Amino acid sequence: MKEDKYLEMNFSGKFPDLEMDRRKFLRTAGGGIFILFTLWDASLFAQEGRGRRGNLPTDFNAFLRIGEDGRVSCYTGKIEMGQGIITSLAQMLADELDVSLDSVDMVMGDTDLCPWDMGTFGSMSTRFFGPPLRAAGAEGRRVLLELAAEQLKIDVQDLNTANGVVSSKKDEKMRVSYAELAKGKKIERHLTEEVKVKSPEEFKVVSKPVTRRDALEKVSGKAKYAGDIQLPGMLHAKLLRPPQHAARLAEADTSAAEQVEGAQVFRDGDLVAVLHKYPDVAEIALAKIKAKYDLAASDLDDKNIFDHLVKVAPSGEAVAQGGDLQVGESEASILVEATYLDGYKSHAPIEPHTATASIEGDKVTVWPSSQTPFSAKREVAEALGIPQDNVRIISPFVGGGFGGKTRNLQVVEAARLAKLSGKPVQVAWNRKEEFFYDSFRPAAVITIKSGTDDKGNIRFWDYHVYFAGERGSQQFYSIPNHRTMTHGSGWGSAPGTHPFATGAWRAPGNNTNTFARESQMDMMAAKAGMDPLEFRLQNLTDAKMKNVLTTAAEKFGWKAAKAPSGMGRGIACGTDAGTSVATIAEVEVNKTTGEVKVKRVVCAQDMGLVINPEGATIQMEGCITMGLGYALREDIRFKGNDILDANFDTYSIPRFSWLPKIETVIIDNKNADPQGGGEPAIITMGAVIANAIFDAVGARLFQQPMTPERVKEALAKG
Repeated sequence: MKEDKYLEMNFSGKFPDLEMDRRKFLRTAGGGIFILFTLWDASLFAQEGRGRRGNLPTDFNAFLRIGEDGRVSCYTGKIEMGQGIITSLAQMLADELDVSLDSVDMVMGDTDLCPWDMGTFGSMSTRFFGPPLRAAGAEGRRVLLELAAEQLKIDVQDLNTANGVVSSKKDEKMRVSYAELAKGKKIERHLTEEVKVKSPEEFKVVSKPVTRRDALEKVSGKAKYAGDIQLPGMLHAKLLRPPQHAARLAEADTSAAEQVEGAQVFRDGDLVAVLHKYPDVAEIALAKIKAKYDLAASDLDDKNIFDHLVKVAPSGEAVAQGGDLQVGESEASILVEATYLDGYKSHAPIEPHTATASIEGDKVTVWPSSQTPFSAKREVAEALGIPQDNVRIISPFVGGGFGGKTRNLQVVEAARLAKLSGKPVQVAWNRKEEFFYDSFRPAAVITIKSGTDDKGNIRFWDYHVYFAGERGSQQFYSIPNHRTMTHGSGWGSAPGTHPFATGAWRAPGNNTNTFARESQMDMMAAKAGMDPLEFRLQNLTDAKMKNVLTTAAEKFGWKAAKAPSGMGRGIACGTDAGTSVATIAEVEVNKTTGEVKVKRVVCAQDMGLVINPEGATIQMEGCITMGLGYALREDIRFKGNDILDANFDTYSIPRFSWLPKIETVIIDNKNADPQGGGEPAIITMGAVIANAIFDAVGARLFQQPMTPERVKEALAKG
């Protein structure tokens, strides 16, 4: 799904009073030099083919402050959840302002201090926040030069900036620090025009590997997450949960729970909770509640869900097409037709959904694990029936989101209970709740019919995706006759589509689409009797993709051979968030047990200008590791409205023992705009492993995850 559709769904076109936020910020931030800049420039979205959006804020909605102490503060509604923007955004600002990285403070996700932001998802922080942030830094530097020229009585052209100081090019003793220029003043400047930013040759901080600024806090345990917020008199909440999805509470006898010393029981409509100063005692009291539910019947399960999805799918929308499919099919001497299946996946973050809420007077403050603090602000205000100005969200570090913390159910729960009890309240979901209330990556079906001529040239491509969405569905090969149809999105679907909530899951939809497309490519190559690398290169004209593919092949040491060669090698390519990626893997398959061991993964990607190569490498390695899970083991089992996986004893995420040798290559492309790096490397993992399994043992897997049972079944089919 496009990010604009995602925005509409989560925010419904309702935006806060940004002008009031800006005035409040300038009133409370103290002295210094302020640069105000807007993110919603139409040109940014034109890069993604969106054009101009309606109903988006036009006021300046990002702030940069150069303080009286010389420190630089960047106020952003983005949050840090492990992706590393707390470091990379600071690098961009430091370079444009000519200050040290250590002097830049990132103030993130505080709705009273930071301007409105749509949320942190879609690998959009660097792509969309980065360019205007750099421009604001350049504007700030220009303002400082003008102020210094006035004070030093020197022409701007004769001044230099370095390490937070403006000095004369002719006389180093003629100098003034940024702190001195900002002291005693409050200067407000609006960035309304294009400002020249530095070229790659001028970078001193950008494109240099930097250790993450939050690394020491996190490895030492000093980092604060939502569950680490402990307030005087705070109570821990345990909530009564239904046994199944779609169950309705009929009655609840809370008398026994109310007898537990220190326990407070609250009921407010659908919300029934026990509060206590100790979470384990609250859990004991909760277990004493006798509840009856009206259960809804469903005959769906993780086996028949795919037939159901195809049955209820809408007619479809063409998102890409060209040529004539009938002509293409008549030109093809080799036809390949296949159906690919992908089950539901949980986000399974280390940190469960958590929120701590406090009410003082008419002001509500919440510390949540959330990717969307401003959406949380609106939801709390609506739930409590108060103005949004009375709600403050302060975002601590988030312990993994992957798209699953864009919803704020636990935030609203904590706020409602804080209002009912009159005390600070913390809601922390346990692992069973996390699995039950997660918005799963949607199950999906993809059908492909394609064909090549006798020389291995793809002549036609007919692609239908059911409920994985558009992201990653549009192929990038040179195919004269093609059509890509999407039938329903991964979420926001009509009632009755999915048996429970679905939503974004790291590179939403692209993992499924790339699994199908790149598996189909290998099947065509095998039928044409061609080496998989040779086949792809022959059908590629995209120079960027060809470059990452040949780079990965060279790093891997690829030797041409048609599959199955017995060597257990696989290739997969893809695009996500403006980044091109190619992955090559080597696997070993135990034919007796069906176990697949991934031995080596080489991944190359072109993400344009790389802000922090160290951070980008970590993201690639994390994607590859997480990708092993959805490719090999992660699958939500359910029967009717019952979720059968409630913890990691049955839902297997990657373990250290699974990890292959991982080698990453980042293409040096400094003159291109920076693109997303938090998700691309994950999209190829399913396909590259499927193709490597086929090369190893000649068995083709059409469903993710590729469990030992499914591998043995494929082997039995020959």
